[in-house]
Amino acid sequence: MRATVDGFDSLEAVPLGYWPVIVVADVKDAAGFHTDQNGQPFALVEAGSSWSLTASHETLEMLADPFGNRLMADPSPKPGQGRVEFLVEVCDPSEDDAFAYTVNDVLVSDFYTPRYFDPVRHDGVRYSFNGRLTEPRQVLPGGYLSWHDPVSDHWFQETFFGTEPKFPDLGVLARANRSLREMIDAARPETRRLSTLEPENSRLTRAITAAGSSEEASSARAQSLRAHIEGLREDRQS
Repeated sequence: MRATVDGFDSLEAVPLGYWPVIVVADVKDAAGFHTDQNGQPFALVEAGSSWSLTASHETLEMLADPFGNRLMADPSPKPGQGRVEFLVEVCDPSEDDAFAYTVNDVLVSDFYTPRYFDPVRHDGVRYSFNGRLTEPRQVLPGGYLSWHDPVSDHWFQETFFGTEPKFPDLGVLARANRSLREMIDAARPETRRLSTLEPENSRLTRAITAAGSSEEASSARAQSLRAHIEGLREDRQS
């Protein structure tokens, strides 16, 4: 999947055909993925110290499943269930900030690869971008995985928000003109949003420190280039 990410200072400046990820001061209970009145995807991200982690999460999941309804069939992780349909949410199983990484000193979310839904584990396979997922359908602490059981028509999850995984039954989802991903998000209000990590969070602190160093280096290079350009101008004038 190939895409570009562009920044705009207002919604009015966003060209038609873009899928907006909108950073706002307070999302209340509306954070995450949505579809507009024409069924096109957009996401709301709460501004905060680590908003880039949530923004990358929403961007990656929007790219892998733009309309929030993509399903993959595979064996259920819940004992006693057979083959089920997993909702494709590429960041959720390893979404916790403990498994984030940085790009150009910006904190971003881990995500699983297409091999995540392999039927069995194989050595040497990359199941997530940074390698923290080590087998198919694995859920790491702070993450979750959602699926539909066609036998009961219920939706289930494996959640790892405490000391061990749990398998909550979400029941039958009433679509109500919303995508599956919107409905799953609404059904799990306790799911952590990661836009505002604690100031003492080590990963956030390292990213901020590295970004400060990069800014200093960029500023020094800019000053050097300006001086060099000014020297070129003086040479041409003499």
